[in-house]
Amino acid sequence: MIGSEREYILEEEYLLIRHSGEIPEVALHTTLYYLCEDEEGPGFILSAEELQPLQDAVLERYQEIILRDLDVENRDLSLFRGINRSICNWRRFVGFSDRIGVPYTEFRQEVGRALLSYLRREMADARAGIRSSSVNCSVSALQNFIDALEIDPKSLPVGWVSLCGQTT
Repeated sequence: MIGSEREYILEEEYLLIRHSGEIPEVALHTTLYYLCEDEEGPGFILSAEELQPLQDAVLERYQEIILRDLDVENRDLSLFRGINRSICNWRRFVGFSDRIGVPYTEFRQEVGRALLSYLRREMADARAGIRSSSVNCSVSALQNFIDALEIDPKSLPVGWVSLCGQTT
């Protein structure tokens, strides 16, 4: 197979993973099966250099959907899944990052800033009577997320617990 044809196939698979749905790891496994094992696939044996961009696509997609669900501007959009989904995707992201040995300290900080911004805006909107809270997880789930993100409790808005619709 010509190098450029191989590169084209790998780029196409990268794009499929990068723009996949809610669980990009599943897209990666589908891609790897197609590329390496499927009798109708190209029968590649991937080098580490070829595998890395595919794994990067998983990380990029996770990052995108985690931040999407922590953006208060998305609250009324159909693509919005809320903090609960962000928590689920954060766990998946961390697990995948750990499995492939990729650090995520900077992204943890970015997610922490996004969550703080979200909670502050939610509190302001709730206090002003603009809208009811869109926080869709329990206090304990949110507290665990706050802890995982290593957010200083002093930086949380006063009364943040009241934003949680569920108590357990």
